[in-house]
Amino acid sequence: MHNYLTLRNGAMRCEIIPALGGCIAGWWCGKVPVLQSTPAHLLQSVRQAASFALLPFSNRIGKAQMHWQGHDYTLTQNFAPEPHAIHGVGWERPWRIKHCSDTQAVLVLDHMADAAWPFGFSAQQTLTLQPAALHMALQITNHSALAAPVGLGWHPYFVKRQGATLAFNSTGKWEMGADQLPTHRTEVQSVQHTCDQLRIDHCFEGWQGQAVLHDAVHRCTISADVSRLVVYTHPELGAIAIEPVSHVNNALQLANENTSHAQLGVQTLQPDETFACAMQIAVETQ
Repeated sequence: MHNYLTLRNGAMRCEIIPALGGCIAGWWCGKVPVLQSTPAHLLQSVRQAASFALLPFSNRIGKAQMHWQGHDYTLTQNFAPEPHAIHGVGWERPWRIKHCSDTQAVLVLDHMADAAWPFGFSAQQTLTLQPAALHMALQITNHSALAAPVGLGWHPYFVKRQGATLAFNSTGKWEMGADQLPTHRTEVQSVQHTCDQLRIDHCFEGWQGQAVLHDAVHRCTISADVSRLVVYTHPELGAIAIEPVSHVNNALQLANENTSHAQLGVQTLQPDETFACAMQIAVETQ
């Protein structure tokens, strides 16, 4: 069993496991889960967590192969049986506690260049539990001697209750191939789905920074200062992932002579440069 932190604020309770990818094991309003939740002392794998941070990239890098500024890199395939590198390294590494109070936890991660990610960095995530919301902030600093590609995001799994609807605005959607990698972009404006039979695994671009998941129990408003949103669920899954992210899926391979890394959302961090972003989930009880 891993040691864990418990944040409390009014009816809200959030359990965090620093050593297990800095993940959120569960978040409850009273006894009702907001996210897919497991008591921290029972959680065995970060894959069953309520949420975890995505860094230094989100989603997949195809076949774990990356070309960056004239160099080719082979990364670690970390989501068998898929052949890709997925979700970065933060979710697979233990984080240290920098600060903890009744309502806030600050966790840090120091990464030395290795086979999973060839650029050293330090990262910090701050989780603040408010009376009706959870605020999450991320920052990453490049400690490599070279410019490094960087992306940030979050991977919360919301409880998918019967009759739930999801609504948000965007300008485009990346279609997915059978290999779970994006193939091409299509124009999309207002998005509204009933989630019961929804089958989706897409990255939306031009997201306007707010999404609403509404059911008979909770109205969750997800907001962030990034402009991409990944949504994943299928009818057999009892949760829906609604993931604010800073770059398009597989952006490090999609970039070409017509579309730059920056246009796809990849941040280029010079040595000792920092990138930061934040998101919040606000909860209204119906």
